Amino acid sequence: MDDQTRTEIEAAAFRALRDHLLNRRPEVQNVDLMNLAGFCRNCLARWYQEAAAERGIEMTKDEARAIYYGMPYDEWRARHQTEADDAKKAAFEVAFRDNVGARDKG
Repeated sequence: MDDQTRTEIEAAAFRALRDHLLNRRPEVQNVDLMNLAGFCRNCLARWYQEAAAERGIEMTKDEARAIYYGMPYDEWRARHQTEADDAKKAAFEVAFRDNVGARDKG
């Protein structure tokens, strides 16, 4: 497989993941994704922002989230996000530290 085809397939897989999380399963909470998988929708938006920056395209965190979520992040949260219980919040702190915090340090 040539590099262009691989890139196109990877991009299609990313778009399918985005569509699945945003349109087919919006009820799945970011806290649950982070706790189970070590990443969430916000991570995907941050990776998008970082990939843009690697190509010299400046993008704020809010801009990246709006692109990823298809709307301003606060609007998405108002529509879909529910309050996490204390156990989920505690697990999130560990998952975030282990997956995101460790990544940022490296």
